[in-house]
Amino acid sequence: MRSNTFARSIHAAVFLGATLSLGACDWFTDFKQQPSIHPWGEFSADSGELKGFRGQPAGSVGTNGTLVSIYQISGQPMPGTVDSMSFLPNPVAVDDRSLLNGRKYFQINCAVCHGEAGDANGALKQLNPAYGFPPSLLTDQAKARSDGYLWGMIRNGRGLMPPYNRIEEADRWDVVNYVRGLQGKYPVVVGPVGRPGETGDKLPGVTRLGPTVPAKYFHPVVVAHAAHAAAAEGEAKKSEIKP
Repeated sequence: MRSNTFARSIHAAVFLGATLSLGACDWFTDFKQQPSIHPWGEFSADSGELKGFRGQPAGSVGTNGTLVSIYQISGQPMPGTVDSMSFLPNPVAVDDRSLLNGRKYFQINCAVCHGEAGDANGALKQLNPAYGFPPSLLTDQAKARSDGYLWGMIRNGRGLMPPYNRIEEADRWDVVNYVRGLQGKYPVVVGPVGRPGETGDKLPGVTRLGPTVPAKYFHPVVVAHAAHAAAAEGEAKKSEIKP
């Protein structure tokens, strides 16, 4: 009896020790327990340096959902796949905000091939006429395409055009609206918003789908450090002023 009780005690101690050791191992990961940053979490400050969140995995659905998931319509750059998105309605109204945002994305991503005015006279063609294979967006055929088709082209790419999924879903509709303006449907401003190297409002804003905090957010520790540095600089300037 005593030997059985002793054996059970040993087994219980071994099991408890193994459980505690596994729970304490940060490197031991599975779908239930893994090192991760939760959506909409706070930035962490480590030695005054801000650390952002990880990006979304390829094919994942953002926190605000998606119009067409990758499991519904694949991301293959095939004509039939792009054609299948022709039915998608454009949910974004044509206004100053949409046209400006679409202009930013178009001039950064599209103009190099399709031209700043969408006439296929892009920088590549100007550099070498042999690179003038991208089509014009001002042809009757391009004008006849639906908004959903243009949106699908940005999503999947086709032929020599690569996919531009780095432009998020809502922003793609802004690009479509801007392209319609280039096609003469309504007046738009042609050309880049800013010069190379300019930032701020010259570039598109932060992601609206990924689990991130807007760029204007600063950790309280960093704000305190900045305020302390500004106060110290102000005091130093005061001491330099002679009566």
